[in-house]
Amino acid sequence: MKFSDLTTLVGAAQNKDVRNIIKKLGLDINEKARSVPDEHVEAIKAAYAEAHAPLIRRSVGGDDAAQDIIPTKAEMKEITSEKEIKKPVIKKKKKAVVVEKIPTNLNLEFEETVEGELEDKDFSEDVIEEELYEEKFFQKRDKVIVKKKKEEKASQVHILEPKDNAIVSEVITVKEFSEKIGISSGKIIGELLKNGIIVTLNHKIDFDTAALVATEFGLQIAQEETQFGVGDIMRGNLSKLLENENPDTLQIRPTVVSIMGHVDHGKTSLLDYIRSAKVAASEAGGITQHIGAYQANVGDRKVTFLDTPGHEAFTAMRARGAKATDIAILVVAADEGVKPQTIEAVNHAKEAGIPIIVAMNKIDKEGTNIEKLKAELAEQGLTPEDWGGSTIMVPISAKTGEGIDTLLEMILLVTDMDPFMANPDRSALGTIIESHLDQKLGPVATVLVNTGTLRLMDNVFVGSAYGRIKVMQSANGKRVKNAPPSFPVQIAGLSDTPQVGDILQVVKNEKESRDKAMEIAALRKKSQKSSAVSFSDLITKLSLGELKQLKIVLKADTKGSLEAVRASLLKLGSEEVEISIIHSGVGNITETDVLMASASDGLLIGFNVASQTQVDKAAESMGVSIKIYRVIYHLTDELTKLLSGLLDPEIREVSLGDFTVLKVFYSSRKFLILGGKVTKGKIENRAQVRVIRGDKLIGEGTIDSLQKGTESVSSIGEGHECGIKFHGKCQPEEKDILEVYKVERIERSL
Repeated sequence: MKFSDLTTLVGAAQNKDVRNIIKKLGLDINEKARSVPDEHVEAIKAAYAEAHAPLIRRSVGGDDAAQDIIPTKAEMKEITSEKEIKKPVIKKKKKAVVVEKIPTNLNLEFEETVEGELEDKDFSEDVIEEELYEEKFFQKRDKVIVKKKKEEKASQVHILEPKDNAIVSEVITVKEFSEKIGISSGKIIGELLKNGIIVTLNHKIDFDTAALVATEFGLQIAQEETQFGVGDIMRGNLSKLLENENPDTLQIRPTVVSIMGHVDHGKTSLLDYIRSAKVAASEAGGITQHIGAYQANVGDRKVTFLDTPGHEAFTAMRARGAKATDIAILVVAADEGVKPQTIEAVNHAKEAGIPIIVAMNKIDKEGTNIEKLKAELAEQGLTPEDWGGSTIMVPISAKTGEGIDTLLEMILLVTDMDPFMANPDRSALGTIIESHLDQKLGPVATVLVNTGTLRLMDNVFVGSAYGRIKVMQSANGKRVKNAPPSFPVQIAGLSDTPQVGDILQVVKNEKESRDKAMEIAALRKKSQKSSAVSFSDLITKLSLGELKQLKIVLKADTKGSLEAVRASLLKLGSEEVEISIIHSGVGNITETDVLMASASDGLLIGFNVASQTQVDKAAESMGVSIKIYRVIYHLTDELTKLLSGLLDPEIREVSLGDFTVLKVFYSSRKFLILGGKVTKGKIENRAQVRVIRGDKLIGEGTIDSLQKGTESVSSIGEGHECGIKFHGKCQPEEKDILEVYKVERIERSL
């Protein structure tokens, strides 16, 4: 049955009265339904009649013997027309009636009045019409509702309370700062005014200023964790990323050690011995190595070892700017001495700026000459301590274990001289050591946590890959829930396989991780398209990094040519621009040479040598400049031009003339219109100005516009009068002298 028909049937004035009855009955009917099932009609009709019965039941027509019935409105009119009825007397009731439409959250202090209570009242001669009663009730209800809403609105007014140790970003608006520390913006603006800083609600202040203001109110604030841009993450220089860490949050972390050296000199044997002696002994039932890094117990401390296949992985990480190693162990066989890969490993470690400890291996073999080996290492710039140098050299045998305990003690000694620190309480940053595609887990990567704590289900992005960490296991294959600084773990849950050396960063949610990864992917694509191998690109890189050193990887056809070119290049340097040959060798250019140059932001130079096609492609993808020369003079001439571009230009101030202010025509906060005369030299538009009053410097500014009569001009000579538009923080007055000058940049060359 339609609601409109049902309303007419029960005699209700409007549909909402019927809906109230449906609610009371608890019928499963939507409050916005337009019809009611027929089976519920009789129940609704009866309930409505009961709920809307007159307050006093009486017989119709004065028949005392008749059964009491509920009179209708028409019957009531007939009765009142035949018999004079007194005006109804409405007595104040102690209890009010609750109507269901009153919102329950208003807590109105009404109580239900049952029908029986009403019959007990002294209303025997009073007839109260339904409309009159409802009107009085709803008027009272509306007043209570309005009052309650006003009280709720008043209670919602935000009352600021001072908050100590609030977390504040590096730059914050005055309004946000007010909300953070619970101090009214008016008080903050007033405090800033005392210090000569004029701001409004939307002005931004830096953290140092905010901290100063907070102390005035007896509060302390902490700086919000720095969020790095995708450009910083892509460049991967962790030292640069973490240079602004709060020293109070740092704690000592385990040292990270990378073992490097020539093939077959005993790197793997040394790692196996340390692993079996220092790791397996602490694990019940031994250990199965799953990832390319592990932690060993050295005394009561831990040391993390990177299990890399030599210096190639180390170079790959450095080529992307990552610095995942604190100390390098250079393994050299005492019976073979220094080899080409030994020299490369030394150069890599030196360029990374990390300490080197030499492990002179295979001392258990007959015919080994330790002193000869020390001499060869000294030629590479590694002078042993017992010869007056600073390089620690330890004779060991990876086969018998002789000297390995001493080697581990030396690692702790170097660490104690300059402990390595990290903040375990921040969101994690880590470096990818290796990665592969697993058949069951999908993309899998080994991460060395550099700072912060990496946790299971963290949202991360790493290079152009992103995801949530769903699996995290340690070196012994055990599932872990968190990884503190210097702890290596294998993770799964990434969208793609990351590259070795990529930086992993934890972010707030999946959307942010996906967006950051997409930004890095776009930057890499753009970088690959625009990576031109030219001197101008190298100049740009050096100037952006404020680097005044040209690093060169040099290859020549013969040893004689190599020494000659090397000597010529070293002569080109000056006090301001230095040439550093980080690696040199005889033979054609290889991919290892490209990696070395890429890792060092250097230039790869060949003299009378060649490079294969795959080497050229690798250099192009990494943005490495390869220059091959046949004549030594061409080489020195081009490098001289390159170095000239690196020299800082000479900054010279050129005095133009003096201008005397005769009248101030217009003054505002942004600029002034001054009239005057050029008393010396000339003045030019866009020139710099010093304002002199008497013998004191009042301030500085610039000439934004220069006008003679009605025409705008670029310069005015001595003796002429003109008007200028002055921009500056000072207010020139009549009789002030404006000293006009300009700054010239003079490029220099060697």
